Amino acid sequence: MAKVVTMGEIMLRLSPAGNTRFVQADSFDVIYGGGEANVAVSCANYGHDAYFVSKLPEHEIGQAAVNALRRYGVNTKFIARGGDRVGIYYAETGASMRPSKVIYDRANSSIAEAKPEDFDFDAIMELSRIPI
Repeated sequence: MAKVVTMGEIMLRLSPAGNTRFVQADSFDVIYGGGEANVAVSCANYGHDAYFVSKLPEHEIGQAAVNALRRYGVNTKFIARGGDRVGIYYAETGASMRPSKVIYDRANSSIAEAKPEDFDFDAIMELSRIPI
C-alpha cells in the first residue's frame, strides 16, 4: 500500500448535542479533527501507511489529539510537541432552514506558532524514497 503524509492542524471540535444551539447548550461533545487529520484517518482506514505532521502542546489535551489519530492507525511520530494551545472550533448543527454554524478559536495554537526547525523534514521526505 501507499505511504501518505498529511500536514496541518488537528483541532478540538466542541459541538452541542443534536440540533441544540450554542446558546442552549449546557455541555459539548468533543471530537478531534481537521481536514488533513481526517484525510490521514481515511487513508489509514483504507490500509495505507498514513502519517500526520503537526505540532501540539505537551499537555493532556494535546495528547488526547494524538491518541485520537493513533486510535485509527495514523502514525504520529512526526508530530512536534510544544506550545500552549490546541486550536478549537465550535460546530453547531443546523436544523430545517437554520444552517450549521462554525466559530473558530485558532489564534496562538501550537501549529500557528510552529517554525520550520520544529520538524524533521529530512526524515519526513525520506518516507517518499522508493527502495531500489
